[in-house]
Amino acid sequence: MVSPFKKRLADLPAGVENPLNYAVAQRDRDTVRLVEEAVAHKQTLLAYQPILRAGAPGQAAFHEGLIRILDPAGRVIPARDFLPVVENSELGREIDVLSLRMGLETLRRNATLRLSINMSARSIGYKPWVQTLRRFINRNPRIGERLILEITESSAMMVPELVISLMHDLQQEGICFALDDFGSGQVAIRYFNDFYFDILKIDGQFIRGIAAKPDNRAITAALMGIAHNFEMLTVAENVETAEDAALLTEMGIDCLQGYYFSAPTTRPDWMRESGQKRA
Repeated sequence: MVSPFKKRLADLPAGVENPLNYAVAQRDRDTVRLVEEAVAHKQTLLAYQPILRAGAPGQAAFHEGLIRILDPAGRVIPARDFLPVVENSELGREIDVLSLRMGLETLRRNATLRLSINMSARSIGYKPWVQTLRRFINRNPRIGERLILEITESSAMMVPELVISLMHDLQQEGICFALDDFGSGQVAIRYFNDFYFDILKIDGQFIRGIAAKPDNRAITAALMGIAHNFEMLTVAENVETAEDAALLTEMGIDCLQGYYFSAPTTRPDWMRESGQKRA
């Protein structure tokens, strides 16, 4: 038990016994308030990162739109700094809706662009998310052919039956699906007979430093084998060196994504060249 004297030194409220737990909870409350303010005042935006065809430097297969928020000082805050705190809440669903809306607006403005947008399986059936998607597709039925929805492995396995049903419905609109962070969770291989993922993105923990890690090469080769068996396009995430990019290309990966090629940016070349404002 924390002594009253130590509590005073740590400036802990009465009834709080664990300073670390209190600090973590306080940080999470601050994060929620930051996201709530950003959503309320429309201080959200997408950062875009290209996914490049292996063996074809500079040729993007598509881009990924990554949600960002602005803090009160105007600094861009990446999803990793706030999404884990809000993703299981109603606020997480609002973030999914905003990501989808901004992504679809970007596709509407750029007729040659293909774009992937992240979503949680928790947003399946969330009325504002569904309405946003339907509104854009009804106005421009061809826009779905350039939209890719990314679902993480862990999220997909929460409600696999709902994910399978969503895929069946939306792929008829031309929408593609990507399984993100493959290898990081516990996807039951039996579901691959029912899932309809078009793209499989191999988790970065197996990609970073792969040129010097034989074990990672073996794991990545096995994951690629699963993807190719089910006719899925493969993407290596978190490619950070020329050596890793060259090895992955030699192994037969389809596409590469990572800081070696480009960091996510809120003002990609195609947006600057056309003089567009952010969605």
